Amino acid sequence: MRARALGLFLGYAADRVLGDPQRCHPVAAFGTAAKALEDLLYADARTRGVAHAALLVGATVALGVTAERLANRPAARAALTAVATWTVLGERSLAREALAVHTHLAAGDLPAARQRLTHLVGRDTAHLDGSEVTRAVVESVAENTADAVVAPLVWGALCGIPGLLGYRAANTLDAMVGHHNARYEHFGWAPARLDDLLNLPGSRLCGLLVLVTAPARARAAARAWRRDAAGHPSPNAGVVEAAFAGSLGIRLGGMNRYYGHRIEHRAVLGDGRSARPQDIVRATDLASRVGLGAVAVAILISSRGGLLRRPRRPLG
Repeated sequence: MRARALGLFLGYAADRVLGDPQRCHPVAAFGTAAKALEDLLYADARTRGVAHAALLVGATVALGVTAERLANRPAARAALTAVATWTVLGERSLAREALAVHTHLAAGDLPAARQRLTHLVGRDTAHLDGSEVTRAVVESVAENTADAVVAPLVWGALCGIPGLLGYRAANTLDAMVGHHNARYEHFGWAPARLDDLLNLPGSRLCGLLVLVTAPARARAAARAWRRDAAGHPSPNAGVVEAAFAGSLGIRLGGMNRYYGHRIEHRAVLGDGRSARPQDIVRATDLASRVGLGAVAVAILISSRGGLLRRPRRPLG
């Protein structure tokens, strides 16, 4: 399993240095395939959504299994794992987008900050003030640190390339169809529930790493997690957003307005002050430390074999 551990480390390092692949991103190709299959299968029914998710995630996992079996040598397995890890992680891109919003806020250009925020969130940003823009960025940084960094590393450590690719497939499907609206309320149910299930270990590890990597605020983060996380509509985002809020000493949550005039009133997370633009920098710094902790945990898990182990060759 040393090849898996090395591959996870190299892929994480590549994401930190290079960010997402700029051309021919495999996730974009997956999205195109998912949309084509949706056009064939779509109906306003959960059973169709189950079939859609099973076919796409199943095929992606099978691709990962095949890749691992074809990589007979440790160097090849490490290289393939590194490429897969680089492809599915999004820490560098997340920080870049968050800090771009901060740059606009620091320059006093609120319209530009609102526009750039649309790269991070699906809510209506047109009427947000500076504090609400900042809150949205910090919430996105917290949630996506779990979704796009910690969780894929966990599944990569446990299951290798199939875990990396299968997790990212499920997460991408949730982003595409896991919405509360007229088209996807039923069809998107299965991808949304699958994503919730797969993110359970990553979100909890992310919350723990917030406590470990910011020990001076660990008690406040743990208190916010324990008290406030259950009030969030997501069983996973509530954990990490509450932990980030407590660690940063700010309040998150409140009213979110989405396109199509849907409004959500979310529970307040944390008991500090309102978010300020500088909190974006603090949140990305915290996310960076959490990412480093996550790759260390992933290396430890994979060095012990994970869940999917390659059978040892018999002696003689």
